[in-house]
Amino acid sequence: MRYMLLIYGSEADTCGMTPEERIALMQAHAAFANEAQQRGLLRGGAPLQSTSTATTVRVRNGKTLITDGPFAETKEQLAGTYVLNCKDLDEAIAMATKIPDALHGSVEIRPVLEL
Repeated sequence: MRYMLLIYGSEADTCGMTPEERIALMQAHAAFANEAQQRGLLRGGAPLQSTSTATTVRVRNGKTLITDGPFAETKEQLAGTYVLNCKDLDEAIAMATKIPDALHGSVEIRPVLEL
């Protein structure tokens, strides 16, 4: 089954990292992606640009409303995703614990609705 792993963290915390800490974080993500790929689990994913680049679209009463920024203001922002093809939720959870952002933020796991 495919699972989307949504990575949440504080953009303020990320902005406060030293260059060395950012490099270490990117290397940890590369190691995770490499392991997932070697195990045949990785199906996709990507980091996201900051919420300052986001645009939210709503349609209300036939009118399109466009807002700069994310849908809602939160303490943690969606930073990126991985899509993994895991045998079950237990394997998805085990993989999520290896995502470096889980140490300071959170990783939400959702099964992909197969259409």
